[in-house]
Amino acid sequence: MKGRQWAALAMLLCGAGLLFGGVAEKPKVIEYKAKVDQVLHHDPSAYTQGLFFYGGVLYESTGQYGESSLRQVDLSSGRVLKHISLDRQFFGEGACELNGLIYQLTWMEHVCFVYDAASLTLVGQLYVPTEGWGLTTNGEDLILSDGSSNLYFLDPTTFQERRRVVVTRSGKALPYLNELEYIDGKVWANVYGTNYLVIIDPKDGQIQATVDCRNILPARYTEEVDVLNGIAYDPKVKAVYITGKLWPQLYRIALIEK
Repeated sequence: MKGRQWAALAMLLCGAGLLFGGVAEKPKVIEYKAKVDQVLHHDPSAYTQGLFFYGGVLYESTGQYGESSLRQVDLSSGRVLKHISLDRQFFGEGACELNGLIYQLTWMEHVCFVYDAASLTLVGQLYVPTEGWGLTTNGEDLILSDGSSNLYFLDPTTFQERRRVVVTRSGKALPYLNELEYIDGKVWANVYGTNYLVIIDPKDGQIQATVDCRNILPARYTEEVDVLNGIAYDPKVKAVYITGKLWPQLYRIALIEK
């Protein structure tokens, strides 16, 4: 190889982090596989859009025009304890609780409903400048996804944007971020249309891990259901639960590194 050709190749390899110790080496992404620890009942008519725990109780936001709701659910049986229906013009999306209030997004209606968490009484609504997909909180901000690769950190009183990060894996933006959950300082996200979750550093948006949830749902159900969507973390027992749209089961999972 001629000198000029070698110099060009060396520059290319250095840029890719493949030569001389990896000058541009990308952060390692840990790959996990989800292991089912417990199988629980889930309402197969629930088009799951948001899933979270508050006070040890499971809450669920469901979608579809004319069918959207906010629910309080008994974890062990899947029975709906309380049910708030949205008007037909609203498509329910992600939801979370912060400071005694439950926030529930709508998809394209630019509305976030705000409820008193204790009574599920509607107490207000906020304007959402983007589409609403997923919603969680770090205890100070509301964190919103809109189907892009962005995570928006919002003021819970005004919904004004405080900052945003672009979610990337090895430097490449990852779109279709959907349902969100904040767990031990990281943002977990469902990637819409896939059977994978990603675990994100909220400081810079870098994906630190992926969770393979393929084969969680038994094959006998796959033709009757829609996609994986729904992540809930119960801090009292340090357990993660997942489900999907129209899934008949809810799963408590553990992570096994591949």
